[in-house]
Amino acid sequence: MPLPARRPGNPLLNDRTFASLPRPGIGAGNMSIKGTVDKSFLLLVVLMVSALWPWSQMASGNAQAVSGIMMVGLLGGFVLALVISFKANLAPYLSVPYAALEGLALGGISAVLEQRYRGIAIEAVGLTFGVLAALLIAYRAHLIRVTDRFRAVVIGATFGIMLLYLASMILGWFHVSLQALYAPTPLGIGISLVIVAVAALNVVLAFDLIERGVAGGAPKYMEWYCAFSLMVTLVWLYIELLRLLSLTRRS
Repeated sequence: MPLPARRPGNPLLNDRTFASLPRPGIGAGNMSIKGTVDKSFLLLVVLMVSALWPWSQMASGNAQAVSGIMMVGLLGGFVLALVISFKANLAPYLSVPYAALEGLALGGISAVLEQRYRGIAIEAVGLTFGVLAALLIAYRAHLIRVTDRFRAVVIGATFGIMLLYLASMILGWFHVSLQALYAPTPLGIGISLVIVAVAALNVVLAFDLIERGVAGGAPKYMEWYCAFSLMVTLVWLYIELLRLLSLTRRS
């Protein structure tokens, strides 16, 4: 079963994210690395706790309820993501509800795939955290350097994938399927590997831009916005890892 197409990459974090922000007033405080990490951790906990509900419903045999919960999470999360994207100052108020809705969506998707492929969810979670840790270590050790060319390539690849997903969705309305995206063939698995790699590189861009936001003295509420933006990227990475693992199980 193909996973639902999600907005790829992290267009929320780009070179203009901090450019037009007002400087914080006296005593208002600035964005910090610690504050962003703390808020990212909180959102992650909220997401994981929320994901337990659809997971428990599937375990009790209530598959119909899981479908409804998953759709609420997908649609609600998408709406809140759009609002936060255009109104960064609302991130302190909407990021936690967004994380809860994403938890419903990911919990439902994971539970459905777990019924088909035992152990796939824990494998995807482990790989996501493993990739995150490896990238963070490599970034802090300056093994990965974010240059202008690096940014251009990753952003270009991300928007290319976005267009691919958009084309797949539009063609689906006309009952035309891009089977290469979902088929358990060497080509399908290869495409999935490329998308996973691009998603992982977007995590590196998130690290870099958060660091630059701190250096530029962004206002305090941007900690919430950046934590939310990082979560968008990690959600995409997790979903693509689920897709890749499901393809390898079917091949």
